[in-house]
Amino acid sequence: MPPSARPRDAASLLLLKPGTTGTAILMGRRPPASSFIPDAFVFPGGKVDPQDRQLACPFPLEAETLRGLRSGASVTAGTARALANAAIRETYEETGLLLARPADFRSPGPGTWREFERKALGPDHSALRMLGRAITPRSSPVRFHARFFVASAADVRGSLTPSEELLDLAWYPVKEALDLPIIDVTRLLIEEIARLDPASGESRPTPRPTRRAFIHYRGEKPTVEYQNVDL
Repeated sequence: MPPSARPRDAASLLLLKPGTTGTAILMGRRPPASSFIPDAFVFPGGKVDPQDRQLACPFPLEAETLRGLRSGASVTAGTARALANAAIRETYEETGLLLARPADFRSPGPGTWREFERKALGPDHSALRMLGRAITPRSSPVRFHARFFVASAADVRGSLTPSEELLDLAWYPVKEALDLPIIDVTRLLIEEIARLDPASGESRPTPRPTRRAFIHYRGEKPTVEYQNVDL
């Protein structure tokens, strides 16, 4: 049996919008020709790019979010910053929404970060909360060690813009999101949001995670461990 591929660092962002029937989550469907989970609904996100590791963010991660990123995975402060950058950059590329604030920001080179510089906006790490992380199975031909952040739609700029990377892009109420074609990791994370946001007829602020999920696999079966958040 050939050795399994080494998981690549990746990050996703669960943007949440409160509403009269509870929280809605921004999700889209991966194209049918995708090499990784085609036709499944996912959160915006992707792998860490080299430029993500070169950025000094003007709005640092909250201490508890940084602790979550570094616990149990031998992650340096630089890698934690790169993961936050990747989540924000990928979200902009796939949805047109920027989790950013006005800042004297400089891009390390051409590409997406140059657009942030032109808009005089810096990625807002302080708005991110860590919901969990997941490592894809050893049998997967494409493997990721993905970290999942939560942020409020109230903190983003720009207009929702569909892309070729995410089809059927929309805000899905939690109950509806659980009925979409999703993989087990996505389901477990949405259930974490649902746990913090029970059905209600009242609008409420974005849920703040009280624990972090670590999802890994024994064979093809997901195993979940939880770590309490020090609020």
